[in-house]
Amino acid sequence: MKDLLVKKFVPHDVTADVPASKSILNRALLLSALARGRVELKAGGLSEDTRAFLSCLRALGINICETETGLLVDGCGGDIPAKRASLNVMSAGTAARFLPVALAFAGGEYLFESSEQMMRRPMDVLFELERLGVNIEYLGEKGYFPFRLRSHGIAADEAEIDTSKSTQFASGLMIAATIHPRPFAIVLTGGRTESSYLKMTETMLHSFGARTEHAGEKLTVFPPAAAPASYSVEPDLSGACYLYALALLFSVRVLVRGVKKESLQGDMAFLRLLESRGVKFTETEQGLVADGSKVTGFDGFTENLQDFSDQALTVAALAPFARTPSRLTGLEHIRAQECDRVNAIVENLNELGVPAVYEEGALTIIPTPVKGGTVRTFGDHRVAMAFSLIGLKTGNVIIDDPDCTRKTFEGYFDLLARI
Repeated sequence: MKDLLVKKFVPHDVTADVPASKSILNRALLLSALARGRVELKAGGLSEDTRAFLSCLRALGINICETETGLLVDGCGGDIPAKRASLNVMSAGTAARFLPVALAFAGGEYLFESSEQMMRRPMDVLFELERLGVNIEYLGEKGYFPFRLRSHGIAADEAEIDTSKSTQFASGLMIAATIHPRPFAIVLTGGRTESSYLKMTETMLHSFGARTEHAGEKLTVFPPAAAPASYSVEPDLSGACYLYALALLFSVRVLVRGVKKESLQGDMAFLRLLESRGVKFTETEQGLVADGSKVTGFDGFTENLQDFSDQALTVAALAPFARTPSRLTGLEHIRAQECDRVNAIVENLNELGVPAVYEEGALTIIPTPVKGGTVRTFGDHRVAMAFSLIGLKTGNVIIDDPDCTRKTFEGYFDLLARI
């Protein structure tokens, strides 16, 4: 599908479903695959990223069955059945960052390929694997896909990783450490050592029987006991945030089924941001309701978004309709994600007639009537979904590659059409 005009939303209350959290499900998939015995993963709809992860795990000989309620995974206990395999992670960041580390710990020879988009994203964790004795043969630019990994396992009991560019490198080490025969220490450096995604990973390690200890910058993972017989995966809060944003933007009530206030996902911080602008959240048996019916307008945002940066684009899409300017910081690391997301915000807002500038680590957006135009997604699902909000508000925004949302939210624009 090309060039989709987003129709103007006529305000009314909304009830919707979102897919399973890709971040949680893909972590659970790998933890289950590395565990001993069968684990039932209870989850909603699968994203393109999760299907890429599933394809890689199956190529490694892991038996995974899809059921009406989720997935059944037969764990290998850290003994990967296929000692040689070709794997294509496509554009799935979790597969790209987690699988090479896990296979370095397990041992074997593996060819890693990816989409062109993923080939542009740095893989700094490979340098640490090389330091730990893993052989990496780069088939293109050093530190990037594609590459061939050869490993006889990891003899060392400690690694060091910088969290600044991506916390997924650290999460990959934490998960891989569950198959190390001894306690494995990870020294976390950089500015995101307290990331919500690292907390998510650590909480999930506990759910899968592993114990962890902290000592300053050092996190130690102890080999797990038994994995759970079943594990329930939350709905994708990142996807739900685009729907909850409607409560603020249109002063309506929005129910996303299955979402709860107690969540592993860091994007709960976005919901708190909506609360600060007058949206009320109530947990019901069906899910979490955002009530914006009392909102009559909202002020701009002065926020450091480092720990819920997936919603930087969402906040930027709301900013043109605020009463006052917005100043957003903590964004530098999102310049190396699926696209340069800071550039995507600035370029697209300017195209729509909204003044936006990024200077000295801060993004400033001035509320201005949107003149309409075409949004360049750069193949990035979050650009498409966030800027759809401006389209829903104005009815004059065209999204140039709506199908890119399949990466995490299949049927997103079909859902918008229904509501």
